[in-house]
Amino acid sequence: MLKLIGIKNGLTTFIFQNNYNMKFSKFNYKKKLNRKSNLDKGQKLWKRAKVAILGGNSLLSKNPNLFLPNKWPTYFSKSKGCKVWDLNNKLYTDMSLMGVGTNILGYSNNEVDNAVKKIIKQGNLTTLNCPEEVFLAEKLLSMHPWAKKVKFARTGGEANAMAIRIARAASGRKNVAFCGYHGWHDWYLAANLKNQSTLDRHLLPGLDPLGVPSNLRNTSFGFEYNNFNQLKKLVDKENIGVIKMEVARSTQPNISFLKKVRELATKKNIVLIFDECTTGFRQCFGGLHKLTNINPDMAIFGKALGNGYAITAILGKQSIMDSAKKSFISSTFWTERIGPAAAIKTLEIMEREKSWKKITYLGKKLFSIWKKLSRKYNLAIDISGLPSIAKFNFKSKDAQVYKTFITQEMLDYKFLAANLVYLSISHNEKILKKYSEHLDEIFYTISECEKGNLNISDILKYPVSHSQFGRLN
Repeated sequence: MLKLIGIKNGLTTFIFQNNYNMKFSKFNYKKKLNRKSNLDKGQKLWKRAKVAILGGNSLLSKNPNLFLPNKWPTYFSKSKGCKVWDLNNKLYTDMSLMGVGTNILGYSNNEVDNAVKKIIKQGNLTTLNCPEEVFLAEKLLSMHPWAKKVKFARTGGEANAMAIRIARAASGRKNVAFCGYHGWHDWYLAANLKNQSTLDRHLLPGLDPLGVPSNLRNTSFGFEYNNFNQLKKLVDKENIGVIKMEVARSTQPNISFLKKVRELATKKNIVLIFDECTTGFRQCFGGLHKLTNINPDMAIFGKALGNGYAITAILGKQSIMDSAKKSFISSTFWTERIGPAAAIKTLEIMEREKSWKKITYLGKKLFSIWKKLSRKYNLAIDISGLPSIAKFNFKSKDAQVYKTFITQEMLDYKFLAANLVYLSISHNEKILKKYSEHLDEIFYTISECEKGNLNISDILKYPVSHSQFGRLN
């Protein structure tokens, strides 16, 4: 039996009611009810990848099961601005991870790419050092005058591990108190050796630290953002020599809390590290801590620093950085030329374009869109994050299912989207408007599910996505 329930945005909407008057499902004539069952090129390659590659790929955040199992495009053939083409040559607008936050200037930025091409023609790695690392070091230090020395790496995880090595050398104590996600190395996963739930909201719930030496037990301890008393108890009890934390992630920086942490670290001769791999360059030109007037002893930058090219930097005070001179920190590919060259050009463009202002402006617009739609359809959501790393969650038992449904529907509209958006200067208000129009229809459908008029399981065509990282800040 078909029952007309209304016309919305020009789409004729019906409810199908079975003879037993029990289940409902919504459809309209513009939607394709019969989706192709054949795997596309991306899904076919993902099946091969799971056989050949440990974990299927090299970064958990890009695992297709976190988005839309059995359907997420998974692989790209080319990219430009905020557009991505998959292996089937389908074009999508990226309203999701944007390279997991690496591309503030957009994909394949011409100026950055040309700087890299020039370097490749001249030679990327030789017996001699590249001069660009000196120029980049001087630029970063001029932006952060509290720091006097720099060390470069290529990934966030190794930069975090390097910072811990240096900080332990400086403090003379091995124990670390941390808040946030800081990579995959032994020092961090050791937190779960004592209690397998320590990393639940920092990283992943129930993570088994297999392969981490058991003698690292009781060397790393997690604490919650804004919970100063919890941190102070750790410092008093565990002989903490290093405090490592993200300045902010799911909330704006809490200046009062950060001041207390800074004062405690100074009083106890603890090395304070701000991990700004993600927050750096997103709300100001440099580290987010610049907006708080609270300086760490060390800071870590990555992701957006090279606009998609591999480069990370560890900045620190002179005495602290020099403490590691007797240790050993070295790697061949930390000396390649592409990363520093890309970073120099990226910083030049960011400074010229005031990129942090543009993405913050768009992020506030995005917040407004979500708030408006949640009120329009009486859907309870939590909105969090910096404006340029905007996120929302449904306050519902079906939150993960709804997130998956958004991805499913947005793919039909040629958007890569879920409930988290890293913005770039390639995004604009026209894109946000189109995104908003599509999300309006999706929120309407979700509201019908919440009212009991529809059953989400009847309209979700793929398995529910897996949960992502948790966050304590």
